[in-house]
Amino acid sequence: MEKFVADPLGTQHRTLQYLIEHGRNTLYGNKMNFENIQNENDFASRVPVISYEELRPYLDDIIIRKKKNVLWDTPIKWFAMSSGTTEDKSKYIPVTKESLNNVNYRGGYHMLGTYAVHHPDTSFVLGKTLVMGGSQQINQIGGDIFTGDISAILMKNLPRAIKKRRTPEEIALMSDWEEKLQNLTDYAIKTDIRALLGVPSWMLVLLKKIVEDTGKTIPEIWPQIEVFFHGGVSFTPFSEQYEKIIRLDKMRYWETYNASEGFFGVQFSPDSKDLLLLLDNEVYYEFLPVEEWNKELPKAIPLEGVETGKQYAVIITTSGGLWRYKLGDTVMFTSTDPYLFKLTGRTKQFINAFGEELIVENADKAIEEACIETGAKVTEYTAAPVYFSENHNGAHEWLIEFDAVPNDLNKFIQALDESLKRHNSDYEAKRSYNLSLDLPIVKMLEKGSFYGWMKQKDKIGGQNKVPKLSNNRNYVDSVLEFVSKNTKIE
Repeated sequence: MEKFVADPLGTQHRTLQYLIEHGRNTLYGNKMNFENIQNENDFASRVPVISYEELRPYLDDIIIRKKKNVLWDTPIKWFAMSSGTTEDKSKYIPVTKESLNNVNYRGGYHMLGTYAVHHPDTSFVLGKTLVMGGSQQINQIGGDIFTGDISAILMKNLPRAIKKRRTPEEIALMSDWEEKLQNLTDYAIKTDIRALLGVPSWMLVLLKKIVEDTGKTIPEIWPQIEVFFHGGVSFTPFSEQYEKIIRLDKMRYWETYNASEGFFGVQFSPDSKDLLLLLDNEVYYEFLPVEEWNKELPKAIPLEGVETGKQYAVIITTSGGLWRYKLGDTVMFTSTDPYLFKLTGRTKQFINAFGEELIVENADKAIEEACIETGAKVTEYTAAPVYFSENHNGAHEWLIEFDAVPNDLNKFIQALDESLKRHNSDYEAKRSYNLSLDLPIVKMLEKGSFYGWMKQKDKIGGQNKVPKLSNNRNYVDSVLEFVSKNTKIE
């Protein structure tokens, strides 16, 4: 890590040369004339920035038409499943042998390295790490191609020595979430757990069950516990809950930035949650300034062009066969020596407070189908998360203005929930057995409520729109405050 921190731009240049060399032997590289790409400028001018929808035909070449060397010059046998796209319930992200070892696992080693450097007294490796990951689905897309959550793919392929220090594979990869939760609980309460690894929302569910089943506190069960390596969603809404359930002054929380597409950042210091951009993990990074986000042919800038304090969308090229791919995440750099950043959100409206990756298209479709089922007509809506508390799980709160009210509001809520499950597999997983997400909370607003709220903010007409989804409660709370003074809520 010290090498790429000392020479970030040189590291990125060598990474791109390596990726192009492999890309020359592919159908995609032949189409984009990789043979004539010599440097970063050639790459940016010849290869377009693409979205998942534009990538999908090449994935079909691999999955359906069984073509070889389409995006990468070694076999692609794994696809990580992730939802949130505009066309599919789940998107399929290619995982190669190279990306598995040098994008994902190397990122994990960097995570352990940064933590150990700052905490040389650590002893968590002498105990077990409790992992709350996804499930594995086999042969869902035919032939010898395997699919699953990226966490399941990583666990399935881990070196044997590391597997021994983590949650047993036969438990970690269970597909039934309720069964997995119980088995994890039974395993954990009799094991010397010293570290936690996973998404904050799911891990909190597990910890609450362990405390409930045992009647003991976490320090009583695991006196040597010391760190939670977390990522996937913001830790902010959960921090207070973790402090209450793990009452240990020595407990540490170490942030990571990993996704289905790769492992991109790790917390660099115990004094700050800023993440170090991982530059030696076979990922070449580019960044889209805000003004380029919605352009048909956006112009991305290389790492050397970024400035602190500005919002950028992340573009990645990886040894997984992704070429100038829109990751969808937005970042803001806090330092360029070394390259430290904060995750700031997504390029589009969304709710991802619990890892559900709900996008506007999912929400629009669910509203439409719930209206058909209940005879309702919706004129406007907005939705936001309701965070965990001691008394309830998370949920989504929907403020809806109806032109025609549903014949049964409870039936509308059920239909909305079922439609969201059909169109978004991550939402479906989080709703399983009400473990992480409860039923949606729907509040009906009087007609004209949104108009009045927008008018108050001088946002009437033009391109102004009511935000459909938000990952924080700013809009929802603002609307609720307005209607409490001017209208009624049912």
